[in-house]
Amino acid sequence: MIRLVRRPRALLRDDRGATIVEFAVVAPVLGLLLLGAFDIAHTLYMRAALQGVVQKAARDLTLETGLNATTQSALDSKVKTQVRALANNGTVTITRQWYRSYEHAAASKFEPWTDTNNNGTCDPTQGSTPGEPYEDTNGNGRWDGTGGNLNQGGAKDAVLYTASISYPRFFPIYNLTGGSRTTTVTASTILRNQPYGDQAVPTVRNCT
Repeated sequence: MIRLVRRPRALLRDDRGATIVEFAVVAPVLGLLLLGAFDIAHTLYMRAALQGVVQKAARDLTLETGLNATTQSALDSKVKTQVRALANNGTVTITRQWYRSYEHAAASKFEPWTDTNNNGTCDPTQGSTPGEPYEDTNGNGRWDGTGGNLNQGGAKDAVLYTASISYPRFFPIYNLTGGSRTTTVTASTILRNQPYGDQAVPTVRNCT
C-alpha cells in the first residue's frame, strides 16, 4: 500500500519528456514565423531584381531608336523573359507614360495649366470669361490633368516606365493566415529621352 501511495508523488516530480512537450507547443509558431520571414525575403528579392531589369530597359528605351515600335516590343519581351526567369508562372504587365518634365512625371501632372482660382481643375469658359489656359501637350484638343500619354513620347520627354508581376506565393503561408495566394511586385523608373531632336512645343489652349 505504501508503494501505491508514493507513485503519484514520484510522477509529479518527474520532468522527463518536458522538452518534447514544450517543442510541440512552440514548433507551429516558430514554423509560421519562418515561413513569413521567407515569404517577405523572397518578395524583397523579387522587387530588387525587377527594379534592376526595369532600369536597364528604360535606359535602352530613352535612346533614339526607342521610339521605334519594334524596338519597344523587343525590349518589353526581353523584360518579360528576364522577369519570368525569377517566377515562370507570373503575369507581367508593362506600361510607359511620357511627360514634359521630371517634375510633371513625379506628380503625375500631364498637361500644366494656369490655375487662377487654385481649385486644382482647368476650368472651362463661363460666359464671357475664357477658360483657364493649358498646354495641349498631346494635341488632342482637351485638357488631360493626370496620367500622361501611354507611349514613349518624343525628344527630351520624361518617360515613366513601369513593370509589375503577379505570381503565386512560393511559400504556403496563406493556407495558415488566410491571406492572398498571389503576390504583386511593381518597379518603375523615370528617365528622359535623348535630345536627338527638338522637343515639340505644345499649343496653348483654353479649357472648354
